[in-house]
Amino acid sequence: MVDSSQLNSAAEESSGPCEIFYDQTSDNTLVLGLKGNWKIGKQIPVADEVQKHISSRPKIRAIAFDTRRLSGWDSALLTFLIKVVQQIQQNKIEIDEGGLPKGVKSLLHLASAVPERKGARKEAVRVPFLQRAGEYALSTGRSTVEFINFIGAAFLALLKFMVGKARFQRSDLMLFIQQTGAEALPIVTLISVLVGLIFAFIGAVQLMMFGAQIYVADLVGIAMVRVMGAVMTGVIMAGRTGAAFAAQIGTMQVNEEIDALQTLGISAMEFLVLPRMLALVLMMPLLCLYSDLMGILGGMIVGVGMLDIDMELYLIQTQKALNLTHIGIGIVHSIVFGVLVALAGCLRGIQCGRSASAVGDATTSAVVTSIVAIVVATAIITVVCNVMGI
Repeated sequence: MVDSSQLNSAAEESSGPCEIFYDQTSDNTLVLGLKGNWKIGKQIPVADEVQKHISSRPKIRAIAFDTRRLSGWDSALLTFLIKVVQQIQQNKIEIDEGGLPKGVKSLLHLASAVPERKGARKEAVRVPFLQRAGEYALSTGRSTVEFINFIGAAFLALLKFMVGKARFQRSDLMLFIQQTGAEALPIVTLISVLVGLIFAFIGAVQLMMFGAQIYVADLVGIAMVRVMGAVMTGVIMAGRTGAAFAAQIGTMQVNEEIDALQTLGISAMEFLVLPRMLALVLMMPLLCLYSDLMGILGGMIVGVGMLDIDMELYLIQTQKALNLTHIGIGIVHSIVFGVLVALAGCLRGIQCGRSASAVGDATTSAVVTSIVAIVVATAIITVVCNVMGI
């Protein structure tokens, strides 16, 4: 009969933790013993522990293995042994695999039979600062040249349109007008009303301290009509229409449709860019005026509902605060933003690479470029208006 204590000890070894024990022979051979169930899910020792133990014994000439107390193994043991063998080979110490299970030895030989392809592993390369600065400067220069060339080509296409020689489909122009106009009304309505509400609420909190709640109408009206209506519309169109333009033209670039147009002698600037730019430039002033009205409506909701201002009085105060100069400046903003968003979206689409991921990169770049251009153009127009006194 088998003693119960022997059964208990065997069960403990099979279910116990993975352990490493060391034994050094008289001929300076370090015996690496493995104990326990070395399988995935168990707490496997770190291979660096073996390296530290070897470093503490500089007279070791060979490494042997003792797996008699190994109850089970899978790829977890193989991963551990591969790391240990690599560290031992770096120390130029002999390896005796006689104590390893037959299956483990076969898999280790199989893993080392095919050497790692040179250059397959990516290593972090520290690029010097001057090199990175030079590469950035060259990239910026190339991008600037491409942008100037694109602007020039777009201007020439516009001149051809003005003299009636541009080649594009009128149906495409009407489709883009619908997409950039009527289909954008819901999102423009929502954002403009909320912006008007925010402006009115922030202004009301301060103006109520002086009993000047009525001037909330002036604040919301001038802010929306002069700048914010055009800016919010431009940002919306940058995220909605500019991204769509970049994705459409980028997909055509991936499918080599633009190359086919050039092969047929059709200018991509006239056929693809011009109708999109015209549609956005035509629709942006209308969307801007609509956004102004929705923003004033949002401010009126706060003025009537929160400040108890009469609706008719609010409208009269708004009419007194506004003039044609404010409306004209807002329309100028919107036209400039329309040109910038259309050019940014089409430019990033034309520059798109030939892979599927490049379309996403072009879309992201179009949105970022459009928003940055809108902010910069707003600052420039504001400074110019202040200098001119309008």
